[in-house]
Amino acid sequence: MTPRVAIIGAGYAGLSAAVELTRAGVDVTVFESSRVMGGRARVVEKDGYRLDNGQHILLGAYTETLKLLRFLKVNPKRLLALPFVLHVPGRLTLRAANLPAPFHLALGLLRSKELSWADRFAALRLINFLKKCDWKLNEDYPVSELLDRTRQTPILRELMWNQLCVAALNTPPHEASAQIFANVLRDSVGASASASEMLIPRIDLTELLPVQAGVYLGRNGTALNTACPIKRIYAENGRFCLEGDPGEGSHFSHVIVATAPYHASALLEDFSELTYLRGQIDALPHEPITTVYLAYDEDVTLPEPMIQISGSIVQWLFDKGQSTGEKGLLAGVISASGPHTELSREELALQTHQAVEALFPRIKAPRWSQVITEKRATFACRPGVIRPLGITPVKNLLLAGDYVDSPYPATIEAAVRSGLNAARHVLRTAASEQTG
Repeated sequence: MTPRVAIIGAGYAGLSAAVELTRAGVDVTVFESSRVMGGRARVVEKDGYRLDNGQHILLGAYTETLKLLRFLKVNPKRLLALPFVLHVPGRLTLRAANLPAPFHLALGLLRSKELSWADRFAALRLINFLKKCDWKLNEDYPVSELLDRTRQTPILRELMWNQLCVAALNTPPHEASAQIFANVLRDSVGASASASEMLIPRIDLTELLPVQAGVYLGRNGTALNTACPIKRIYAENGRFCLEGDPGEGSHFSHVIVATAPYHASALLEDFSELTYLRGQIDALPHEPITTVYLAYDEDVTLPEPMIQISGSIVQWLFDKGQSTGEKGLLAGVISASGPHTELSREELALQTHQAVEALFPRIKAPRWSQVITEKRATFACRPGVIRPLGITPVKNLLLAGDYVDSPYPATIEAAVRSGLNAARHVLRTAASEQTG
């Protein structure tokens, strides 16, 4: 059987699957409900600005994402590469050295003037604890308990581990999975200096990968249907059909559902054997991310392209002037749930401005602001959360997305890997059917 594959969703997961299958010569059709590709990592146009719906960064450890970008011939200069650095103005500067692990982090800790010897030894104690158990905990428990067990100091908890946990897992430390956090540390600060590099896109997230993927797919004959919502999947004569497919009567041998989890469940409604799976998907808890954009005079610039804020609801500030060239435009990131979820857009913008004002006491009010909240930005990465497998009980019906079972939290890398895994499963099953 020659496979004919439908991919529902043109986010990073769906496009990764589409590129992998197209590369192998498979007949692929992609369906996207929005006019803009990228899913939850996409551009939003507002008042003449092209804004990301959330401030995503990549890490050097994102091997599959970076490999895909290279294949699509994305210029490496479109990513601003920074060594692993934590900069909290007036409180902490920690910058990894360009050395093999673990010396890159050890020297960074040694050079940090704000840290005491107790702080430095505590940080290394956490890394050594995880290394001794080969980064695998006997049981999963909250990140806050991991910090207790390894006797982390108050300054490290507040300014390093808690913030890295929220940034990576989008889940508060007292709720977040210590095992997933350990996986992130293993492949970033616990690995090489290049793996812990922070890569900030110099262009918007739709332009970074989705547009380049769309060009590749178009040149190689893959149909890409945007503004084309699929309402349901059903079986007919041993093949799959899609309600909402503009090519009426089309049948597919395989379907990859690469939507957000809260859209996936409804698409699977026609299959009684997926009742339990749909229950798993529907039971996933979610966490929000809010991004507050503030436009100041062009001479406003941060000491680093990305800094950490303490004593505010805002965890991180990004200087778009240093990454995308949009001088004076700052982006404040407020991750995970908390009291801030009850605040209005005006209050969120005001508190973000106050965080900036603490850095620049004489700064004028921003001339423009925009607040973007993704209420279900990621699943809540807690111990015991059951993530669905990519291979479903219905033959040739697959799932892809950052929520699918994986060693990683809901990140761009998790999305890309899930798409590649789904595509490779299609290729394996098609090959076995042809030889069988």
